[in-house]
Amino acid sequence: QVQLVESGGGLVQAGGSLRLSCAASGRTFSTYAMGWFRQAPGKEREFVARINWTGYSTIYADSAKGRFTISRDDAKNTVYLQMNSLKPEDTAVYYCAAQRRQGALYDYWGQGTQVTVSS
Repeated sequence: QVQLVESGGGLVQAGGSLRLSCAASGRTFSTYAMGWFRQAPGKEREFVARINWTGYSTIYADSAKGRFTISRDDAKNTVYLQMNSLKPEDTAVYYCAAQRRQGALYDYWGQGTQVTVSS
């Protein structure tokens, strides 16, 4: 069992930055790939970024490329999402998730953290 707790959300002006954190419980954190997703009001949840269990492979949604960076610190059981040049359309609840096997559904989800970008 892995429990995930996101933090770092808040209100920021367009062009600003935020760093989201996702703290995981459990000794097996380093064996999971980790992802960030978001869901805006009235929209479906969408993929933002993923980092594999080694930390050497990352992928991003087109909307995140060049602006967001996903990273992990296995010593702290934490995954991060650095978000720069934020836009109002980035406003959403951001969720982190843990994936045991590539290509499979994500196994565990956090409760989410709200990010609001004002214009």
